[in-house]
Amino acid sequence: MLFVDFSSAFNTIVPQQLIHKLDSLGLSTSLCNWLLDFLTGRPQAVRVGSSTSSITTLNTGAPKGCVLSPLLFTLLTHDCTPEHTSNLFVKFADDTTVVGLISNNDESHYRSEVSRLASWCKHNNLSLNTEKTKEIVVDFRRTHTLHTPLSINGTAVERVSSTKFLGVTEDLSWSTNSASLARKANQRLYFLRKLRRAGAPTPIMTTFYRGAIESILTSCFTVWYGACTASCRRTLLRIVRAAEKIVGTSLPSLQDLYSSRLTRKAIRLAGDPSHPLHSFFSLLPSGRRLRSLGSRTSRLRDSPIHQAVRMLNSLPALPPIPILTPHPPTNTVLKLCTRTHTVL
Repeated sequence: MLFVDFSSAFNTIVPQQLIHKLDSLGLSTSLCNWLLDFLTGRPQAVRVGSSTSSITTLNTGAPKGCVLSPLLFTLLTHDCTPEHTSNLFVKFADDTTVVGLISNNDESHYRSEVSRLASWCKHNNLSLNTEKTKEIVVDFRRTHTLHTPLSINGTAVERVSSTKFLGVTEDLSWSTNSASLARKANQRLYFLRKLRRAGAPTPIMTTFYRGAIESILTSCFTVWYGACTASCRRTLLRIVRAAEKIVGTSLPSLQDLYSSRLTRKAIRLAGDPSHPLHSFFSLLPSGRRLRSLGSRTSRLRDSPIHQAVRMLNSLPALPPIPILTPHPPTNTVLKLCTRTHTVL
């Protein structure tokens, strides 16, 4: 897996190039012209105290902090797709990951895909930050194969055992991620103790716990909690128990939170035909249970999708699954553009 980092991704968007791609996607001419006017001719100045710099007009990039900027970058990179079926591009705004399946020690498809990505970036005015780009080799075999170091544009890519992606530390064992969350949550317990010493009422301390500590412990909860080790769960449980002693009342257990959130997530996935994971939630002919998923390893059996199917099947009755109808892409873009134009 190659975790790609772009240098100033939003600042390198060329409006004319973006508009050309939007036109090929079928967006109306008026909407394209509105976006072009929105991205070009933007005056900008820097103010420090009472001093203000001269005004500079920007004709490239998208404004930072704008709700429209991640969407525009996603549309700009929509044609960045893998060539080989053994590879996969996982994209979330400017966070891109190249996942390659290496069979029979043949890395040619994976390496050619990385080369194509570097070439695509040059043609689309994007610069790869090789120093922040990380590579992880996942090999669960007992005898590991030595893989040749990867380089992009003549610069070697650092190979690591874990890295942070979308706020979650990726190493597929989740021990590093849970340890990081436990460390952050323990630091917040100090402020909870200060509230108790200040005589804060129980509802106030409970609200602080839910917003400052529980939100950390349950970050991307449905992805990693079911597969983390028993030792990691005990570490997180001790934090909840310590918070209960400080607050003086019982708090929701992590297992209950995980079960409820995973159930809600599974129901949404089962009712969204456009989601890539929708096919895993297929009903049996009786319509009362979901089709069970086979697994040969405990690692796959503990994955979120397998646990979600088992959790729904363990309920006394399968909850009603609402079928979601996705809106046309053009309407979604138009609504976001209108909302952003109103805010500005």
